[in-house]
Amino acid sequence: MQAQETLEWQALQRHFDDQGAAFDLREAFASDAQRFAEFSQEAPHVFADLSRNLIDAPTEALLMALAQARGLKAQRDAMFAGQPINATEGRAVLHTLLRAPERIDGPDPLAHQRAQVHATLQAMLSFAERVRADRAITDVVNIGIGGSDLGPQMAVLALQDPAQAGPRLHFVSNVDGHELAALLPQLQANSTLFVVASKTFTTIETLTNAHSARDWFLAQGGRDVARHFVALTTNVAAAAEFGISNTFGFWDWVGGRYSLWSAIGLPLAIAIGAQGFQALLSGAHAMDEHFRTAPLARNLPVRLGLLDVWYRNFHGFASRSVAPYHSGLRRLPAYLQQLEMESNGKRVDMQGQHVAFQTSPVLWGEPGTNGQHAFFQMLHQGTQVTPVEFVGVVEPSHRLPGHHRLLLANLLAQAQALMVGRTDAGGHRHFPGNRPSTLLMLQRLDPTSLGALIALQEHRVFTSGAIWGINSFDQWGVELGKVLARDIEQRLATGQVDGLDPATAAWVQRLAS
Repeated sequence: MQAQETLEWQALQRHFDDQGAAFDLREAFASDAQRFAEFSQEAPHVFADLSRNLIDAPTEALLMALAQARGLKAQRDAMFAGQPINATEGRAVLHTLLRAPERIDGPDPLAHQRAQVHATLQAMLSFAERVRADRAITDVVNIGIGGSDLGPQMAVLALQDPAQAGPRLHFVSNVDGHELAALLPQLQANSTLFVVASKTFTTIETLTNAHSARDWFLAQGGRDVARHFVALTTNVAAAAEFGISNTFGFWDWVGGRYSLWSAIGLPLAIAIGAQGFQALLSGAHAMDEHFRTAPLARNLPVRLGLLDVWYRNFHGFASRSVAPYHSGLRRLPAYLQQLEMESNGKRVDMQGQHVAFQTSPVLWGEPGTNGQHAFFQMLHQGTQVTPVEFVGVVEPSHRLPGHHRLLLANLLAQAQALMVGRTDAGGHRHFPGNRPSTLLMLQRLDPTSLGALIALQEHRVFTSGAIWGINSFDQWGVELGKVLARDIEQRLATGQVDGLDPATAAWVQRLAS
């Protein structure tokens, strides 16, 4: 049975038609002095304010009933138990094991995998500490794409302290040679470490960049590829053929967009050290335990995931804007784009049947206050309603007087303006208000809080995917373009266009060398 066929979904639809569509936040606050307390909660290392969303207690109760009907608890428990919930690939989904303790009390059905995780973790962290202590290495270049780039890059930007000693971190992902070509002149071969991140060591963008980096290294007089290149891969043989002897692997139950916690996090471990990386894992594990054990009604990932269903399928909101009010989180929207849209951008359910409702929203955003001078005009006065997710940090890490107070004032003002609007003016100066937003607040941006924030978002995506009955852990839609690109690349060299559609054939003829 698909989600929309359940009695609980139909009850939500009736509730939306009767009350939800006309819900007004201003009236809700005026009539309920406890609204902020009821719709905010403390979770591990994250305080969440959901009070400015288009929900009330009856709506949440109906959403919780839908979660029960869709077997959310059972699906969650199956994930933590290591069952193959990634059914289309026959794999378990155990990224939570990557941040779990080395030992647990009582029987441990995942003891073998747990031992592998911690052996690899310790080896990776030891290597990271050696790199940090090696004054001959001034630059580290991570070569990856997708989950092998977005997560580590986002976290390094968020957590690396530029005042601390250690190598500079760089990230190359795009097969567009302009990216690598712009970086290489800034480096010295004998003081650079290249990290090649590819589970299979066959990812075309990554391998193209890696081969070009090695060619540059040798052309600059580099002689020891094994010292200056390390691989994050399970294909040890291919890495050895490339000239790499240092490899750190991970497992098929680690999806790319969930791999920051694995050896893919090596660049972050180099940036913040073993202790910092362990703190990241600790923060994520704390959120895992909250998601695994908290009652659904006070389970923050569940509440957020159900809110996403309410907005996508009943209000019809097509996108969500992410606005982090901290410069260190400037790559968070890009990271969350992959997490949400690659996970839940699906049009068939677990049985391969077309779903009769919308799934993943479009995620987009930029840091505040920059976004206020770019797209907030549309958020406030545009024709479409777009929920906004603000991310704030109470304590800054800089000491510039006045800046952070002004930043937080802008965050609160934008959330207020979206809700209350301006109804005492007409025409161009009229703001409709009643536009929803969520505020996720960290006390400080450190490894522990960032780990918790990312894990919160992972479990939120799992929740909405479970309600929709889709597989949030495969990504077949990524594959077709890759296959076609290999064919077209050859045709661009030969000019051969037999069998192509007319538009592609015309472009091959126009661009063929």
